[in-house]
Amino acid sequence: MATHKPVYIDELYGELELFTDDRNWVVVHTKPRCEKKVADYAKKNQITYYLPQYTDKRVYQRRKVDVDKILFPSYIFVGIDFKNKQELLISGYTVNFLKVNAQKELVDELRAIYYGRQTKVEMQPGLWLEKGLEVEIVNGPLKGIHGVVENQSKLTEVRLQVNILRQAVLVKVSTEDIKIIGEYEVVEID
Repeated sequence: MATHKPVYIDELYGELELFTDDRNWVVVHTKPRCEKKVADYAKKNQITYYLPQYTDKRVYQRRKVDVDKILFPSYIFVGIDFKNKQELLISGYTVNFLKVNAQKELVDELRAIYYGRQTKVEMQPGLWLEKGLEVEIVNGPLKGIHGVVENQSKLTEVRLQVNILRQAVLVKVSTEDIKIIGEYEVVEID
């Protein structure tokens, strides 16, 4: 019987912050199912990266097992300069590099996801919303985090969006912990 050891990789190597040197955050599009290999290669070469993950509960032969999965399949966020980019290209696991023009926005979005993981909030992949209500979480472990909800009837489903990928992470919160920011109109349902 074949047994496979799970592959554990650090979710974050380095710091999630804006760089003051010639490095910038970029999104690396990897070959399918190679995100952890790129992360391992980056760590061995002292390259800062962030690989967002979430914990999925599975049942194998009546045993409950927690499995760490990649939130954004085929993508990893790295802080690199030209030399580091060349090193990652040599790895053979990369497909493309997506340049990030809004560095601060990306770092803020990634910090929200990372902070949610550190506070053990249950997360799962969600749909990215082009339009929606912007909200702020005012209570609980995610206090101060901004997100988007689909509409007033779904205030408990907050999406932490990563706009460059047009993908989101769904977190569940109670309606008392949400404050709508920005413009909205009240729609009464008969």
